[in-house]
Amino acid sequence: MIGNLKPLEIVLIIAVILLLFGAKKLPDMARSLGKSARILKSEAKAMKKDDETAAPAAEQPADPTAQQAAPRTIQAAPGDVTSSRPVTEPNRTAQS
Repeated sequence: MIGNLKPLEIVLIIAVILLLFGAKKLPDMARSLGKSARILKSEAKAMKKDDETAAPAAEQPADPTAQQAAPRTIQAAPGDVTSSRPVTEPNRTAQS
């Protein structure tokens, strides 16, 4: 169906899109769509990585402080370093 569009019909569709959203909003929409696609892609890779590392999880060290050597951070999209921030958690060892 899309392959049967004539050039005049394509120009008409583009004109309607420009009228609905405006020329100023289209680049912002495309930018946010690309950012969302990058986030989705990085999350999918992280899920695959978590699945691969979940199998040898039984071989964790007995010392829980060894894992806390590096501060945990919330990861942002690739290239978006302004959104990543350290994770603040209550001290669980003091409560135990």
